[in-house]
Amino acid sequence: MTRKLGYLALPLLMAAAFTSQARADGETIAVFTKNQTNPFFQTVRVGADNMAKTLNAKTLQYIPTKPDSIPEQLSQIEDVVVKKPSAIVFTPVDYKAMVPGVEKINEAKIPVVNITDRSAGGKFLSFVGADDYSLGLETARFLLKTLGGKGNIVIIEGVKGSLTNVDRVRGFNDALKEAPGAKLLASQPGNYQRLQALQVMENLMQSNAQIDGVLAANDAMAVGAIEALDGANRKAQVIGINGTKEAIDAIKSGKLLASGDYNGFAQGCLGTMMAIRALRNQPVIAEIVLKPTVITKDNYQPFDVPLEQRTCPTFEDAGKLGAK
Repeated sequence: MTRKLGYLALPLLMAAAFTSQARADGETIAVFTKNQTNPFFQTVRVGADNMAKTLNAKTLQYIPTKPDSIPEQLSQIEDVVVKKPSAIVFTPVDYKAMVPGVEKINEAKIPVVNITDRSAGGKFLSFVGADDYSLGLETARFLLKTLGGKGNIVIIEGVKGSLTNVDRVRGFNDALKEAPGAKLLASQPGNYQRLQALQVMENLMQSNAQIDGVLAANDAMAVGAIEALDGANRKAQVIGINGTKEAIDAIKSGKLLASGDYNGFAQGCLGTMMAIRALRNQPVIAEIVLKPTVITKDNYQPFDVPLEQRTCPTFEDAGKLGAK
């Protein structure tokens, strides 16, 4: 599948294979997200609900009670195959480990759209996500520019081996290579969890007398790092990724330097839109990769809008949002 946008024949053929007949409305869309602890996924779910309501469909949310649990998401797939929703919008908790689960969904002939983390296998109507490498690269560049291209830096990673973490940390490290005056002190996982990041940051501060910058692979961990810094009465510039409400509030108060916008609301909207359009035998876009935006104190205003007051993109907007 290429990254070229367009009203592609392949998704239409897949939709036709998956659905025996077009539906007018009232479809049930099962939305799979990774956890209830990362505010990003709440943003995705609100976007999905918003789009479903707009198109007179409804959602059924599947969320592991244990964050990012592979066994639990596999069990949820067993459940959804039995319940046979009209379509599925799917974020794998692990892009490799969940491939057998996706194959079960395919065997059950339930159409499925992949969002956020790109699955390593399986058949999908469409992919909607962001360029994690660019998100990492651009947010890290902003931090290093703020620090004058120098200083002691630590990276707090997400889940080791997860595709989002691999790409974001690769972007962080490439930005560091561009700043020879900066020194990477440590790169440790916080598993995308706020409390774990707080504990990682506390340990890093005990072994490093001077930390100037923190590159966190998501906003929840960035907030955890800030709490650790506050607890130790120390200062450092911190960036995150996701553009969550919590991050916007922290940027406004001066606690957080910046957040790479991952546009989870649009991902939820567009993933659900593509699923419903395919069910209604309407054209879909095979791949939408959203551009990164670094949210700072100078440009946060458009992002400082409650989720409930946001409006989903139109189909025409979708093409523009994902265009290179």
